[in-house]
Amino acid sequence: MRILVIEDDPVIGRALVQGFAEAGHRCELVQDGEVGADAAKSQQADAIVLDLMLPKRSGHEVLRDLRSHGVQCPVILLTALGSVDDRINGLNAGADDYLVKPFEFAELLARVNAVVRRTSHRPTPVLTVGDVTLDLTTRRVTRDGR
Repeated sequence: MRILVIEDDPVIGRALVQGFAEAGHRCELVQDGEVGADAAKSQQADAIVLDLMLPKRSGHEVLRDLRSHGVQCPVILLTALGSVDDRINGLNAGADDYLVKPFEFAELLARVNAVVRRTSHRPTPVLTVGDVTLDLTTRRVTRDGR
């Protein structure tokens, strides 16, 4: 899976890149809203993790820009803004999910996997050899269905 992270905090950004890489995903990090919007429009990411408080362009501006240009890639807002109004505004602006900082990476990863699974128009990539099946999305191996 290809994930675009638009996050200006270098510590959080590096942690996200490392976490997604360890989970077997490719990840690109950009650190301002202007470059982030351009990257999201020019590449085929499977998911976008977007902070709201960014230099040059806010996450809300980036999100509205992406949706107005027909970018349907799932977007998870990851931000310190956690009031009910903030969450409602983010979801109404076109976000697919909203997670407030501080956060657990395992939860973010589960949310990314869930929104990609729900929005994907492609069949789940599964490899089968004999009675062994590997689901490339969940990274689960089964033998005889177990």
